[in-house]
Amino acid sequence: LNCCAFNFFRFLVKGGLAGAAVYVAYDQGLLGSGIEGAEALKKAQETLPPAIQEWTDYLGWEVRAAQLPPPPKIDFSLSASWNKGVHTVMSALSAAPSRACEYTVEGWKYVKDLVK
Repeated sequence: LNCCAFNFFRFLVKGGLAGAAVYVAYDQGLLGSGIEGAEALKKAQETLPPAIQEWTDYLGWEVRAAQLPPPPKIDFSLSASWNKGVHTVMSALSAAPSRACEYTVEGWKYVKDLVK
């Protein structure tokens, strides 16, 4: 009984952490459109270095700004890349039924030629 209660508690904690992660991602705009995701990334790049400096000061660690690595530079549009991927997948899915019919017809012709 004790083991089952511990496993159930672990499940609740993991589920709560996962739910909180999804909520934060949604709240920050990461699950929205590509433009909202790009804005959230820009906001994180602006916010993260001061937050790290604040925590290191709070904890008493001596970290100078020169020691912190610079945020990565992204030279491409996240929204354009995301939208291109979505369009590619959707066009492949929309063409799948006709391609399947073509391949089925070719397969039947091949089998009929083998049987002859």
